[in-house]
Amino acid sequence: MARLSDLPDDLLVKILSYLPTKVAVSTSVLSKRWQFLWMWLPNLEYSNSNDYSSRDYPESATLREIFDRMRSTTLREFVDKNLPLHRAPVIESLRLDLRYRSIKPAVLKRWVEISVSRNVRELEVSYDSKSKNIFPGSFYTCASLVILKLGFVNLMDVPSTGSLCSLKTLKLQYLEYANQGSLQRLLSICPVLEELSVHFSGEGECVKEFTIIVPSLRSLSLLIPNCGNIGGYVIDAPSLTYFKLEDRYAKEHYAKITNVPNLREAYVDVVSFNVKGLIRSITSVKRLTICSQDDVSGDGFVFKHLEHLKLCACKKDSSTLLGQLLKNSPNLRVLDISHMESHDDDWRNEMVCWNQPSSVPECLLSSLQILNWSRYFGRPQDRDIAVYILKNACRLKTATILADTRKFHVSNLKMIKELTLSSRASSTCELVFVEDNIEAEPEAEAEAESEAESESFWERKLIDLYNRFL
Repeated sequence: MARLSDLPDDLLVKILSYLPTKVAVSTSVLSKRWQFLWMWLPNLEYSNSNDYSSRDYPESATLREIFDRMRSTTLREFVDKNLPLHRAPVIESLRLDLRYRSIKPAVLKRWVEISVSRNVRELEVSYDSKSKNIFPGSFYTCASLVILKLGFVNLMDVPSTGSLCSLKTLKLQYLEYANQGSLQRLLSICPVLEELSVHFSGEGECVKEFTIIVPSLRSLSLLIPNCGNIGGYVIDAPSLTYFKLEDRYAKEHYAKITNVPNLREAYVDVVSFNVKGLIRSITSVKRLTICSQDDVSGDGFVFKHLEHLKLCACKKDSSTLLGQLLKNSPNLRVLDISHMESHDDDWRNEMVCWNQPSSVPECLLSSLQILNWSRYFGRPQDRDIAVYILKNACRLKTATILADTRKFHVSNLKMIKELTLSSRASSTCELVFVEDNIEAEPEAEAEAESEAESESFWERKLIDLYNRFL
């Protein structure tokens, strides 16, 4: 059997590239040959975030501050020494997760400049810059940059004459915008941008209104929190095919979605504004996920292309919204009723009872084939909706009910009896019941995370990679 030391350097570097940077760096102590191998890695990740166990972390706030400052100083000295000497001709990706501000903005600015000079293709920076600019002028003309992810930084001094001519993916999370035009100027220098994600922080937000006009954009995700002072926004993206909007801002504001003729999938989670205008703009979609408490009736819109509808049933008027969407979606094939991630039923805002439509929706008579209902509570309003669909969906093939018996203490047997004994318009419909077991998942995830953090895990990983490349 061949030994690890018998492999050529380029293959060893490839093996190291599958490991976290700090694990790859630790191999430098193995021998003189290994001392600088990691410096050929095309992907680098440096972090001073809290990635150690709580038992090793001081309880005293003062000691924690000293501990974090010492670690950041060690990281700064290491990166300052090694990044300028890094041997890879191109840095494919550089990730800087610097949650603690012991590292000065000027230092981080120097690291970004070095990465730009090495033709970095993917750059990710998480750093609370507190009104300090961490981007050199060369950053805004970086022709190699394809993916950019920024978190918590201050976006300031964005030149209108720059050009990120290769940038296709841009993700901005909880940034501090120096002025009203910072976001617009950044977007204006990204001529081939295809994927954009913007999560506003809301706190101390100076952006009151914003416009996203990007002709090349294909995917857009927006998160607007319930704080700040957003007055409204405009989106104009003729190439857009996917749109995700999480608008939790409760005060009155406008949302204008225009010129999106190619939109095929939308995720809409809105709290409080006139959703009718938004609905009119997205009627071209084939897939729609929606959570809203607004009335969308009487507006004449039709989702003639909609085939897959996922409705979040956590709102008081969710049943009314369901009826309106069934009525206006004549070609619907798949209906999912569920709860969006992080949504839960509020007893003060519990879904009201179902008022069945005056006439059976066309989709139930001619196209609906699949019904999936996760977290089915078995309440009267839940049962009435399920019974109505089973009674009228002529082409229904499967109805899968994921029952939650704990929320309202309705037994699984009672749920099964109520739906099994109800009449069905489709003689071939298969009714499937599954009891929800949502409590076991977090334990399994925690166990997996614990294993991944152990040193033995990375030892096994290195051996596995070695065997794979032999």
